[in-house]
Amino acid sequence: MTRLGQAIVDLIVHRRRSWLVALLLVLVAGGVIGAMKEATRTTSALDGLPIGAESTAVVEVLQTFPQKEGSSAVVLYTATNGTLDEPTIAALRTRLQGRIAGPLVVSEDKSAAIGVVPVTATGNAGISAAVTSLRTDLKADPPAGVTVQVTGPAAVQADLGAVFQGANTRLLLATAGVVALLLLITYRSPTLWLVPLIVVGIADRLAAVLATHVLKATGVAWDESTIGILSVLVFGAGTDYALLLISRYRDELRREPDRYAAMRAALRHTGEAVLLSATTVVLGVLTLLLSVFPTTRGLGLASAVGIVVAAGYALVVLPAVLVLFGRWVFWPVVPRVGQTALVDQNSFWRKVGDLVAARPQRFVVGTLVVLALMAGGLTQVRSGLSQTDQFLSKPEAIAAAERLAQSFPAGNSDPLVVITEGDPAAVVAAAKSVPSVASATPGQRTDRYAQVAVVLTPQPGTDAARTAVRDVRAAVHGIPGTIVGGTEARGVDAADAASRDRGVIFPIIFVLVLLALLVLLRSFVAPIILVGTVILTFLAAVGASWWIFTKVFGFTALDVGAPLYTFLFLVALGVDYNIFLVTRAREEAAVHGSRAGMLRALSATGGVITSAGILLAAVFAVLGVLPLVVLAQIGVIICVGVLLDTLVVRTVLVPAIALILGDRFWWPRRVAPVERA
Repeated sequence: MTRLGQAIVDLIVHRRRSWLVALLLVLVAGGVIGAMKEATRTTSALDGLPIGAESTAVVEVLQTFPQKEGSSAVVLYTATNGTLDEPTIAALRTRLQGRIAGPLVVSEDKSAAIGVVPVTATGNAGISAAVTSLRTDLKADPPAGVTVQVTGPAAVQADLGAVFQGANTRLLLATAGVVALLLLITYRSPTLWLVPLIVVGIADRLAAVLATHVLKATGVAWDESTIGILSVLVFGAGTDYALLLISRYRDELRREPDRYAAMRAALRHTGEAVLLSATTVVLGVLTLLLSVFPTTRGLGLASAVGIVVAAGYALVVLPAVLVLFGRWVFWPVVPRVGQTALVDQNSFWRKVGDLVAARPQRFVVGTLVVLALMAGGLTQVRSGLSQTDQFLSKPEAIAAAERLAQSFPAGNSDPLVVITEGDPAAVVAAAKSVPSVASATPGQRTDRYAQVAVVLTPQPGTDAARTAVRDVRAAVHGIPGTIVGGTEARGVDAADAASRDRGVIFPIIFVLVLLALLVLLRSFVAPIILVGTVILTFLAAVGASWWIFTKVFGFTALDVGAPLYTFLFLVALGVDYNIFLVTRAREEAAVHGSRAGMLRALSATGGVITSAGILLAAVFAVLGVLPLVVLAQIGVIICVGVLLDTLVVRTVLVPAIALILGDRFWWPRRVAPVERA
């Protein structure tokens, strides 16, 4: 450790200063949280849309229209028995008079009727209030034998907003509860679990406040899910760092009678690994700033702030607080001087290491075959969730859209929006030339633009609907100044943008993680192997999760954004456990040689890394408390990936490869001049 590093350790862990450091940072956090609170912002229709996409340009143009008719609701009247008779239809027309744009449309079989209601409100809160008011008014005393439902883009947005009402609080409570339970199980102490939980909890609230203010100051967009995912990340990473530090501190207490000296030793040994791990994650999440999705950029910047705060509190506040309590905080399993250190115990993980060391080639081949078989599920993955498949539980807007498709062309609930600077009649004619177009109707005009609504026949979200969007675009692009948007078009553009993001961000994450490991290990072989195993873990996790999605949950597709988020978190967080393992292996190898060093490292870190992995997997699984398919998919993939990494890759594959290579694992660095068994 450098002189500066040693000076920082001495400042944090000191018989007369530790309490002051802890108190000062806790008071600062409390003051910031209480005085600043989380920043807020007015959401925009452009937040979740890819920058520069054609459908995004349509939304921007629609905002220049006099009434900003960028959204609409579709009122669906359905006959509960048989058909709608003429008196009932007349009554419905009267009820909707002055509300709908255009006539009430009755299906051919007269089983249903629809009317399009313009929604002029803006922002999530405004649209939600408008849709709620519309539903309340229309459902009050409907005609006998008629069911009223509201769907369309505005209704879907309102139902999506309802999902997040109180969601961050539920997510925070669920995350804290899972962390508390697993810490209690890990430490089997009625007191110790409280210390990291409280420290990480303070870090989480501070991170939320700082992140939102950084986002607001830099003009980067964020949405309701950003802070929820940030909490999961801070709790997961912060608790992982805490587990590593406490494990080493416990070991040092078995050697050192002075708890301050023990904590200084623990902090010296773990600080480098935690700092490099946190740096790797921060650099990884900052690559999201290269995304073309504004809210994805927001998540990247917020996550970077969160990891910095989590690492800072784990390395500064936690050791200062722990050392104040003394050994009794570990009660009833209090570490005493002279007890056998974990690295020297004949533990379960030492036995696992010996088993792997006996036949390392077999374990390498076996684990690679298992991971390859799991990755085979990738060949079956279908990407692109439809709007109706985004919710775990079906809200009214989705149920109504499905019912509407039984009586009308499927695209009636949410037609394409075509904007043209040319002749709208030419646009109508061009659109109608496409076989999958049910109708094309001119709409509102300004001095510069005209609007045309194009209804598609394919079911929204299907491959046929996406093909229809491309066909309509090809047909109307011959008319100068014509662009195509709407929900279905946004889905097409989002898929294209997500593919672009993966092509740009994946390689950068790979290079950043590799460079971080090269700097830490000053080795060429080990970093390549470690990064390779993490990427293989990601592929296996996605493949295995696809089977879970299709066979257990009944999901029909993978959200286009899920691969990017899961790759980022699995590679950036997954490499943490390898960093924790190999830094300890390097330390032990300097004394005992490469072979014995790896086995001793596995014995020393096996329990804590496995506990950290299980905790992180459980924390990300908590995303399932939000009824959105994309968050459930992200949670499941990361959960599976982290468990694979901690229970298979880091436990078996990496040690087996290191044992086979011996000193070559560290090439060109030589960690031990003499190999000792």
